[in-house]
Amino acid sequence: MRIRYAVAAAVTVLGLTAAATPAVAAATTAAVTKAQAVKIAKKKVPGAYVSEVEREYEHGRRTWKIELEKGHWEYDVYVAVSDGSIVKFTRDYDD
Repeated sequence: MRIRYAVAAAVTVLGLTAAATPAVAAATTAAVTKAQAVKIAKKKVPGAYVSEVEREYEHGRRTWKIELEKGHWEYDVYVAVSDGSIVKFTRDYDD
């Protein structure tokens, strides 16, 4: 009898653990928010102001495209939604 209850308890615990794992994994892989992406971009170009923010795909990844301006320069910083890494960075001189 004791073995039967032990096995039933182990199966129940394993079943709950296996069912909870995807939910826990989904909760820990939070996407980078717009505010976080802007903060990352402003850290890359200190002193610049944000002129536009939009969602795009760059190099096959979902990104935030943050357009910044500083002096006569325009910067585009592409921040990955998945992990906050900078996927692409461009700088253009604006006459």
